[in-house]
Amino acid sequence: MNRTFYTLLGLCLFSISTFGQNVIRGKIYDAETKESSIGATVQLVSNAQVGTFTNAAGQFELTSTEETPLVRISMVGYDTQELQAGNGPLTIALVPNAQEMQSVVVTANREATLRTETPVAISKLSPKLLDETKPTQLVEALNKVPGVLMVNYNNEQHAMAIRQPMTTNGYFLYLEDGVPIRPLGVFNHNALLEINQFALSSVEVIKGPASSIYGAEAIGGAINFIMQRPTAVPTAKVGIQFDNFGYRRLQVSAGARTGKFGFYIAGMRSEQTNSWMANSDYDKTTVNARLEYHFTSRTRLIGNFIYGKYFSNTAGSVDSVAFFSRQYVSTTDFTYRKSDANRSRLTLEHDWHRGSKTFVTLFNRNNEHGQNPSYGIRWNPTPSATNDPTKARGEINSNNFKSYGILAQHSQQFLFLDARLIAGGMYDYSPNDYWSYQIDLNAQLRADGKSVEHYTLAQERPDIQLADYAAKIRNAAGYVQYDFSPIKSLRFSAGARYDRMSFTYDNYLESSDGSKSYSKVTPKIGLTYELAKDKGLYANYSQGFSPPALTSIFRRKPNTEPAEFYYNLKPAQFQNYEVGGWAAWWENKVYVDVALYQMNGTNELLSIRQPDNSTDYQSAGKTLHRGVELGLTVKPTQQFFFRFGGTHALHRFEDFQISTRSTDQYQNLGGFDMPTAPRWSWNTEFYYYPAFVKNLRTSIEWQHVGSYYQNQINTVRYDGFDVVNYRIGYQWKGVEVYSNVMNIGDVLYSPSASRGNNATDRTTYTPAAPRTFVFGIQYNFTGKK
Repeated sequence: MNRTFYTLLGLCLFSISTFGQNVIRGKIYDAETKESSIGATVQLVSNAQVGTFTNAAGQFELTSTEETPLVRISMVGYDTQELQAGNGPLTIALVPNAQEMQSVVVTANREATLRTETPVAISKLSPKLLDETKPTQLVEALNKVPGVLMVNYNNEQHAMAIRQPMTTNGYFLYLEDGVPIRPLGVFNHNALLEINQFALSSVEVIKGPASSIYGAEAIGGAINFIMQRPTAVPTAKVGIQFDNFGYRRLQVSAGARTGKFGFYIAGMRSEQTNSWMANSDYDKTTVNARLEYHFTSRTRLIGNFIYGKYFSNTAGSVDSVAFFSRQYVSTTDFTYRKSDANRSRLTLEHDWHRGSKTFVTLFNRNNEHGQNPSYGIRWNPTPSATNDPTKARGEINSNNFKSYGILAQHSQQFLFLDARLIAGGMYDYSPNDYWSYQIDLNAQLRADGKSVEHYTLAQERPDIQLADYAAKIRNAAGYVQYDFSPIKSLRFSAGARYDRMSFTYDNYLESSDGSKSYSKVTPKIGLTYELAKDKGLYANYSQGFSPPALTSIFRRKPNTEPAEFYYNLKPAQFQNYEVGGWAAWWENKVYVDVALYQMNGTNELLSIRQPDNSTDYQSAGKTLHRGVELGLTVKPTQQFFFRFGGTHALHRFEDFQISTRSTDQYQNLGGFDMPTAPRWSWNTEFYYYPAFVKNLRTSIEWQHVGSYYQNQINTVRYDGFDVVNYRIGYQWKGVEVYSNVMNIGDVLYSPSASRGNNATDRTTYTPAAPRTFVFGIQYNFTGKK
């Protein structure tokens, strides 16, 4: 009897306490990407103290005593919305604010972080910017980042310059969702060949050493490609893109989230035939898939799979005769580059109380990369008893690896001093094999006998091996970072990382085996100070290092018998000093971000060109990298938007010994500018969205690259170039049509011009495309749920 009485009493009290309570449920997502908005604030307008945040699926639940309360939704980087809650669940699409999006970063520590708490130079390519750019190649998007100069070698091949001269050295770390695309020790310059532009949500770039979190190779910068997540509502896209030079691309994607399960898949197939440059056909197929399962609102399992297959004829560079006469005819018709790769990741994430997080990622990488590279051709124009200028040589090589690894990180929030501790570690095991052998070529000379008009393949020489090794690479790392705020406006950040790259090897060229290892602790310390709302300063000191790639170590030195190798190459080391700041005015209509840096390098890997165009590697010297980077955006109205990103930099040899022979003209490069290092480069764009034609967009872009020295002894300069591009697009309902006119002025230019140090050397140019008309049509479907 007593039990029944208390049960009835409890039910009555519960009914009284919940009488008149209205439970508001809903989900919030990004209006551009349709991805769930994580951490959005939902509040009652009548009582701002009653509120909540969206979970990892973008969902929220809020209780109110009002029958139809007014709800306010806000999130950093988005326009605030207010709407009336009814009887059914709410579905809200947040509109990104192009200016305020610059306040949000995630690359700095693999977690969402405010710009005001991040003492590094960092920039973000937003989903809107990527979507409106409609890039055929990544270079068209990345060059919009202040301080970034990506050099287009055509067919998605490239060099990079971020706080470095234009180079293919491994001083830039490329990541997908925070996981390196290549293992340390394997040449990573070709890592972007498999990137699926159609699967990108955004791109973030840290400039300067980022070793405290990401590790070695993050010297000039770390570029994090953030892939699209499952969409909160059903979506699908299908489109085609083509140009007037035989380029064609088909792209499809679809995504959705149902209950605890979500998925996103995107595929792209591109093909180039009969281009403006002879012998430069290519084709590429990439597929990205992401699956998510949310066990609870705090725990989720995420699977990623990436497949990429690439083949390209490599037209390479041309001499001055062909370049200035616009003879876009390659000197070779047999060179190529090919890649067959797949990567998979499985991540378990858990959100703890008060913002603490843990994730563990298991990953696997497989890559087979083969080439007959045009840059590997060696030709000596000087006739002698031992040299016939009608003969040349090249090479065929193959670099293959598999990786098995684990990456884990935990962040812990503390109430005391609003502190956060981040600790993590990584280990990967990567068997790697590489071989290279010589090919003999015939050189058809021009009438002057000083340059080659065409090479033909005489015979392959697998009996003359240039490199042949197998290695088992083991990379291990641990890192820690501690952030805290002693006062409200000031935040300190300190961290350190220990990296160890070791490998055992069999060098088949000299029938030897052994092991090598490189290790380094790289610290960083920085602070941010918020001067006022949307205005602040930062400063940091950081170190970085990069071991030599195995392809450099086991490369046979030119003209040595018996064969000698580069076992003595040292890791490059850098010390970076940096100050900067950001400011916004007039309700974020004007935003400025500036960074000043000086980076001192020791033992940078340098390629010294020999008389026969072969390369001798050296890593013993000092270099200086100093510059200023500026980003500016102005959006006075909804119809107009202006963007500028540029840098002025000095890259110089301070003390770099290249020879000890008294007969050589130059023994030390101290005081010389480093080659292919323009002082000025910028990219600026003006956007116009006319109010009288809804969903019409148009923009005009100006890319400038200043003059630079072509060789290491500073005897010849290249004047640089200026290129203007135009874009226009229109969307009607779900159908979007667009056109990009690249190099609208039909300017003759070369993204890269280089020359050796010998008096007989001639400049080689990598010609850029003439005026190109790109057209596309795409259908975008967005369902309701």
